Amino acid sequence: MLHMDFTSQEYLRDPSASLAKLRLAGPVVEVRFPIVGKTWITSNADLAARVLKDDETFTMRKNGTPAGLRWWMPPTLRSLAVSMLSMDEPDHTRLRSIVDEAFRRRAVLDLEAKIFAIAEELAAELFVDGTPADLVERYARKLPLSVICELLGLPRADWPRFIAWANSLTRLSGIITFLRMLAGIGPMKRYLEGRLQAARESGGDGLIAELVRVEKEGGRISKQEMVAMVFLLLGAGSETTTHLITGSVYELLKSPELRDWLEEDWSRAALAVEEFLRFVSPVQFTKPRFVNKDVELGCVRL
Repeated sequence: MLHMDFTSQEYLRDPSASLAKLRLAGPVVEVRFPIVGKTWITSNADLAARVLKDDETFTMRKNGTPAGLRWWMPPTLRSLAVSMLSMDEPDHTRLRSIVDEAFRRRAVLDLEAKIFAIAEELAAELFVDGTPADLVERYARKLPLSVICELLGLPRADWPRFIAWANSLTRLSGIITFLRMLAGIGPMKRYLEGRLQAARESGGDGLIAELVRVEKEGGRISKQEMVAMVFLLLGAGSETTTHLITGSVYELLKSPELRDWLEEDWSRAALAVEEFLRFVSPVQFTKPRFVNKDVELGCVRL
């Protein structure tokens, strides 16, 4: 087994160096992963793609239990394990189709003006207390969470409370922060259930109201799945964007020539973001999977 600490500062500061060691160890390597425990991981793109596409061999669930869910985890956390990221077909497609409309290009473009307004507001406040300013806490964390609040259709007065809860859920670096996250799930879950009930009674705008509309029209989504969908949006939509913003700024600070190249012509921003997505890679691991049948992967028998 390869000993590699995926939560260490050494890894987090320079993932590419650690991943290079991982590739040297082989295409499929046994490691001990935080929370999940002992598991095998692929170290190249071809095998990762094979695992992700072969959902008959590599499944998210076994006997209804998601991979990575441990026996000691509380019922509150288990109730959130019904998001589309932990579902096999056909449930994955069923749940994904429900939120597809909210993320279609037209819907995102409709939100663009509001997103720019939030970004400008946060940027304007960044240096009110002088320099240096904390880009992570005062911009990179607040921006995606504020946009998610807008997307969900939450009342503006609730945003600070919701953002504070969300921050407690997304700073996972070990068992202590994991336990802190568990403590924050209950209040947030009750709040979201209340917002869903309010939407059932009086409608509204945003994704929560859209989920209620789908529920009323055909019941293609359960109450538990609706809450899990919102929690998924928080994890997948906020942490990734926070790390993309901060990682991109960090790379520009390390490479002034790149910063100057971008500042010369801001129409290059879209290209820069594409490259940062590839190079900074806010997401480096997918959800764990079970091996559903004996298989050979990268010369390793699983």
